[in-house]
Amino acid sequence: MSTPIERLEHDLLGDLMVPNDAYYGVHTLRALHNFPITGIPISTYPNLVNALASVKEAAALANHELGLLPEHKMKAIVQACQSIREGRLHDQFVVDVIQGGAGTSTNMNANEVIANLALEYMGFQRGEYANLHPNEDVNLGQSTNDVYPTALKIAGYMGIVQLVEAMAVLRMSFERKAEEFKHDLKMGRTQLQDAVPMTLGQEFSTFAVMLGEDEERVLEASKLICEINLGATAIGTGINTPPEYAAAACKHLAAVTGIPVSTSPNLVEATQDVGSFVQLSGVLKRVAVKLSKVCNDLRLLSSGPRAGFGEINLPAVQAGSSIMPGKVNPVIPEVVNQIAFEVIGNDVTVTFAAEAGQLQLNAFEPIIAHSLFKSVAHLRAGCLTLASRCVDGITANRDRLSALMDSSIGVVTALNPYIGYVNATQVAQEALLSGRGVAEIVVERGLLTPAQLEQILQPDMLTAPRQAIVFR
Repeated sequence: MSTPIERLEHDLLGDLMVPNDAYYGVHTLRALHNFPITGIPISTYPNLVNALASVKEAAALANHELGLLPEHKMKAIVQACQSIREGRLHDQFVVDVIQGGAGTSTNMNANEVIANLALEYMGFQRGEYANLHPNEDVNLGQSTNDVYPTALKIAGYMGIVQLVEAMAVLRMSFERKAEEFKHDLKMGRTQLQDAVPMTLGQEFSTFAVMLGEDEERVLEASKLICEINLGATAIGTGINTPPEYAAAACKHLAAVTGIPVSTSPNLVEATQDVGSFVQLSGVLKRVAVKLSKVCNDLRLLSSGPRAGFGEINLPAVQAGSSIMPGKVNPVIPEVVNQIAFEVIGNDVTVTFAAEAGQLQLNAFEPIIAHSLFKSVAHLRAGCLTLASRCVDGITANRDRLSALMDSSIGVVTALNPYIGYVNATQVAQEALLSGRGVAEIVVERGLLTPAQLEQILQPDMLTAPRQAIVFR
């Protein structure tokens, strides 16, 4: 007898034929029909799938501990969840990332896949729910309204760890360049105009410091999402769970994931409030804005090669034009700029979705999740790409740096303590109009001797706080 290609499953709306090789069931199939929105399944985010499996495993362990779930069912559910966390059946998490229902379709998808895999481990066929049921057993003591946000926080934490690791890679790349360029003198600029001298190493060290600061901010945001509402069930009252359930589920979830989760002191508030996601999104926007600023600087500093700043050389990674032979563009900073634009837009989406919550639940957590997961994943990829494909290969155009220093009028600022602001202004104006060098004009006017100028214009005098030299 041949194996049937479909099996009949039933829900409150009636019967539906489910592909027999599918580990999901009728609720997931209806969601596939209802939400053909992005074509992006939740399996796109492996951290989310693993987080869902972690929550279900913790719930099964808690329910068994409290005498609510028989041992043989608990063991089968735990085995299924562990298999999923090891990478099995991620392709069965098929519902669209954007969905109505406050994440119910995602929770049902997880319940059904875990139940059917557990049934196999117990020696039954997929769909034989009389032996282990997606809702009665896998979802025991739970609601979408506590499972889904808890899973989002677990997945978010996993993603943050990966993002911070990538940010550290980029930061260290900038730190190496700061050390490499520490003796390369150049002109600093304010409002795109010549300012005062600095070193290229100082310029690159600021990029490293900016990233280091944001690593700390992201880690701070990760602590906020460790507070979970698992055990809240429908609206935070914990209906249909024993008093000990929330604490037991939290304990097991911490053990399963290694994440220091804690139960919110007010589960009603925690079930409706998505403030921690707003905070995280805002921090991701901060990272994006600063990273984009760094990329703007890299593009400016490398502009040219002849008609721009041309102070640094970015590694050539691909041809820049289909019509202009030899042209090479700063494509890696450009792609990171675009990631930043996306993250900023995602933050706007999260803001509106958070504001739109009503009464005891925010129904728009799916778009919050999709926005946050995109931001985290793309920022991580951007940091790693910028480090390996761009920053690691940057070189200094030392001849250009020296020529710009020699021709700039910005060095006149360093002469203020010796010749006064009025004289310095007049020297700067003459240098600008005549095209002559500042040093030449200062000597010609008898304001300083060549020897005195040489002492004043030493790199260490120009790029750090120093007491003015007293000439006798």
